[in-house]
Amino acid sequence: MTELLFRDDPYLTEAEAVVLAHTPEGGIVVSASIFYPTGGGQPGDSGWIDWDGGRLAIATALKVDGAIALIPAEARAMPAVGARVRQNLAWERRFGHMRVHTALHLLSVIIPLPVTGGQIGAERGRLDFAMPEVPSDAAHWQEAINRLIDRDLPVTQDWITDDDLLANLALVKTLSVRPPSGQGRVRLIRIGQGEGQIDLQPCGGTHVARTSEVGRVSIGRIENKGRQNRRVHVQLGD
Repeated sequence: MTELLFRDDPYLTEAEAVVLAHTPEGGIVVSASIFYPTGGGQPGDSGWIDWDGGRLAIATALKVDGAIALIPAEARAMPAVGARVRQNLAWERRFGHMRVHTALHLLSVIIPLPVTGGQIGAERGRLDFAMPEVPSDAAHWQEAINRLIDRDLPVTQDWITDDDLLANLALVKTLSVRPPSGQGRVRLIRIGQGEGQIDLQPCGGTHVARTSEVGRVSIGRIENKGRQNRRVHVQLGD
């Protein structure tokens, strides 16, 4: 198993780890990871690792049998099993993912419909909704999401058991992405606190600490993706 450092501190940009194994495909399995592995519509992180005698660029990270494997950007000598490595995160790209991911949670607040798909990038993202027709007030979505951002709401995590999730399936907004369950407990991302809470849903990804860090966003084109589906794009501002 790999310790998920990114989960408890998504702002961590450097950390040490021990190489546990090499995968047949050339991945480097580590004991702890600041690199988020591809999943839930969020891309794996990139960066590099240093060790005594070498440096290797990391293109992405993947989940491998309960652990995380760092995927080299090129075929070069890898650190040996047992070696201690220093991980370095490509921070600007990760922070972009954090901002977009939180923005998409806010998008699901202002459009309270089931989510049928999604994708996160460093500058933009999108959600697909079970939306037969675009409502007449869609032009106000951009103003509404930026009002939520401006409230500077805290973004925190909480945990419930798998059984609690089964008893509260209304927490699950996504129809296409399975909540991160199966290990006895489920991570929830909460936006706002107490009476000021506006969202609570299962999520394994990385987020900013407060909505104000998202910055201004714009709502882009709305695409027709089928009789019951509409795709809504979000773009980060400067």
